[in-house]
This record gives sequence, C-alpha cells and structure tokens, in this order.
Amino acid sequence: MQTLNKYTALEYFYIVLGSFITAFAVTVFLNPAQIAPGGVSGISTILYHTFGWDLGLTMLLQNIPLFIIGIALFGKRFGIKSLLGSLLLSLFSSLISSTIGTEGILDLSRDMNLWLSCLFGGVLSGLGVGIVMKSGANTGGTDIIAQIIARYMHVPLGSALFFVDGVVIILSAFIFGIESALYAIVVAYITQVMVNKVVLMMGTNYAKTCYIISDKINEIRTFILNDLDKTGTLIEAKGLYSMKRKPVLMVVIPNQSVSRVTRMVHMTDPNAFLIIHETYHVFGEGNRSMEEFVALNKDVSQE
Repeated sequence: MQTLNKYTALEYFYIVLGSFITAFAVTVFLNPAQIAPGGVSGISTILYHTFGWDLGLTMLLQNIPLFIIGIALFGKRFGIKSLLGSLLLSLFSSLISSTIGTEGILDLSRDMNLWLSCLFGGVLSGLGVGIVMKSGANTGGTDIIAQIIARYMHVPLGSALFFVDGVVIILSAFIFGIESALYAIVVAYITQVMVNKVVLMMGTNYAKTCYIISDKINEIRTFILNDLDKTGTLIEAKGLYSMKRKPVLMVVIPNQSVSRVTRMVHMTDPNAFLIIHETYHVFGEGNRSMEEFVALNKDVSQE
C-alpha cells in the first residue's frame, strides 16, 4: 500500500510539474507573440487577442465537454487526473499572467525574439504536455482528441496532436495573418517532437512487450490488471541455476505506459528482473484484428 501511495504521489507530481511548464510556455512565449499552435491554449490565445478574454478561464471553459468524452472512453480515473491537469493549466496561466504580465519577457519588436518564442514555446509546451501524459492524464482540450486518435489508430501521440492542432493553426491564419500561422506550424512541429520523445521514450513503435520475473508477482499482476487495465500471460518457468519454479509475467503495453510499469516494478520489487523490447504489431485482445492487418497489406503481400 505504501508503494502504491508513493507511485500515485509521483503521478500527481508529474501532472503539477507538466501543467506548470505548459502554462509557462503559453503565457510567457506563445500568447504574447500571437502564436496559436493548436489546442485550447491556441484557441484561448485567439480569443484573448480578439476579445480580451482571460487566458486561463477560457481554457477551462472549453474543456468541459471534452472531459465528458475523456471519462466515457478512458475511465473515471483518467477523468479525475485530466480534470486536475486542466484546472492546474488554467490556474497557472492566470497566475503567471497576473505576476509577469501578458507581454511576456521578450522584446517582440525584434524578429529574432519571435523565433526565440517559437523555440522555447514549442520545447517547453511539448515537454510539459509529455510529462503530464506520462502520468496517464493530459492538460485537457485537444490533447484528449489526440489521445483517442493515438489509441484507436495506433499512431504516435505527438503526430496525432499535430494533426488535430492543424485546424486551430488554419484559424489563426485568418486572425493573426499568414506569418503568425507559419510560426505556429513551427511551434506545433517542435511540440510534436518533444511529446514523442517524452511520452514514447524516444521509441517509434506502437507498443512494448514486458517480461517480468519477481517474487512479488501478485502485486505487479494487480497493478497491470487494475491500474493499466491490461491483461497478460503468466508463463511457468524454472531458474537455470536454481531450477526453482518462478512464473514469468508477459504483458504488452502502450509506449506511454512504459515509465509507469518500470516505476511500479522497481518500487514493488527492486530485485525484479524486467525485460522490455519493441513490439511492431499487436493483434487481438482489444488491439487491431489480424483480418484488418491482412486487408490493409493485401496488395503488398501479393507482390
């Protein structure tokens, strides 16, 4: 129980840290430069410069219907954690705006500072969103839509986020002009790269296969079933040297869950033996069906 409490505390720490970093990126770099790279933060930037609406409050109001979708698809625990991420993003955005001001920290009359806003805004935004998503939550808004696309279409999360944010970028072109939209595209790309590196741990594939050998396999099994909502296989095995029977737990998990599994196994049993390797295709048990894969690759196989 103590291990689970430590793990849960770490998850919520990631939500707080990631939300603050994202809010800092939007408030200090992106919003002052009139750069709307997507998401509710991009929409809020457009509304702020058009109507003067408060940045944090506007973000929060947009998230209400999206939370309902998130809870329906990802469960109550996802909804609670994502609600926290959204509340913190809105709160931090308002606090930073009131503390530093809405003009940011760069002299935007200089062209080079616009590029600095792009660079630091994109890197920090992607880092913040990635940290939050590694905890199994998000900062709300189009992040939820991107996670739905990533889950059901098996594409990298950052790429899904880039696709969804394209709509907001096109809208910003009509409000702020083509130049601002081009800057937004640069920011969206940088954010995509950062999210992929943080969430997918620099991996390029859909999933990982984990083999776990531990004396506390039941505790780890409970975590896999209840917290990750995944299943796996217990393989009967013997130690090569001791010849003692010891089960091996095999489970296939999404890339974004690798850090959660690694931390949980380490905290549950520091002496556990854990192997993680790339998995290129996953069929059955809630994943893509073999029939679908065969149909999509029919022409290639005939060659």
